[in-house]
Amino acid sequence: MRAAVLTHWRAPLDVQDVSDPDCAANSVVLKVLACGVCRSDWHAWTGADPYVILPHVPGHEFCGEVVEVGSAVALWKSGDRVIAPFILACGHCADCAAGNQTICADQVVPGFTVAGAFAEYIEVPYADANLTALPDTMSPEIAAALGCRVTTAWHALTGRAQLKGGEWLAVIGGGGIGISAMMLGRALGARVIVVDVVQDKLDYATRLGASAVVNAAETDAAEAVREITGGGADVAVEALGVEATTVTALSCLRKLGRMVQVGMPAGDHATMAIPMDRVYSGQLAVYGTRGMPSWRYPSLLNLLTSQNLDLTPLVTRTIGLSGASAELQAFDRPAPPGVAVITDFLS
Repeated sequence: MRAAVLTHWRAPLDVQDVSDPDCAANSVVLKVLACGVCRSDWHAWTGADPYVILPHVPGHEFCGEVVEVGSAVALWKSGDRVIAPFILACGHCADCAAGNQTICADQVVPGFTVAGAFAEYIEVPYADANLTALPDTMSPEIAAALGCRVTTAWHALTGRAQLKGGEWLAVIGGGGIGISAMMLGRALGARVIVVDVVQDKLDYATRLGASAVVNAAETDAAEAVREITGGGADVAVEALGVEATTVTALSCLRKLGRMVQVGMPAGDHATMAIPMDRVYSGQLAVYGTRGMPSWRYPSLLNLLTSQNLDLTPLVTRTIGLSGASAELQAFDRPAPPGVAVITDFLS
């Protein structure tokens, strides 16, 4: 099969022929229909993720069609079109039984701990515990975002921060996670402010319905959010994983506010200096989050249907495998608005 292989840190991916994946008893093999290029893939590309060992196939945000089924798989058959979360939980440990699949000790993470979906085919372990049927009305490039960005934002807003209608939500970072959080926040009835340093991203957020935007390159973003909201946001989502934006997220909250760390802190940002005095004096709640348990897919899909929420604007670029390198390199600087998704796995 064709795959884009990371052979050296920060080097262009090598599109080459590699062996087709095996299919274990509890696995299915998918023909990949679409795979997003995410900032988390950039962390792998830079060498910041300790689980990635070269050579390696990145890609964790995917959907596909079942082409092979393991002997122990009961729920899926060849031809099924499915969505997979990027954290593949075992489904039978105590944490999984409690619904906390994202902290499963035996989890498999495609694109990080095993080969990912920048490839024609991918093995998906623990298939019965993780896969969800891809809705017939949803295109593969949109469905791919339900493997990471949209699902992670959904769990951050509803599973962690418990965002309520009428509250102010500050989204710090207008990339794929940030725009997903903005769109979902609006659908939940929140008033949403998007903060970024790239005016094109802020204009994009405005077109998609943000209540307000703040250019952090031109003003004190936390102060601006507090002024717009009349005292601070109720919930802040940090969507980049860097110290400056984490500080902004905490500093823009009103007292008793909730902040969710969605961006992946890695490399130089694995340890941050944050204003703990604000956490103390404001009695703030700080949540970490990573991915979404697969059992929460129905609630997300129900929202998309009931609100007729169109996620199409999230995807602004469809590319081939050979275009993945340029998209990864773009994360070295403020990337363009929207999400890039691989849909051509032969070029």
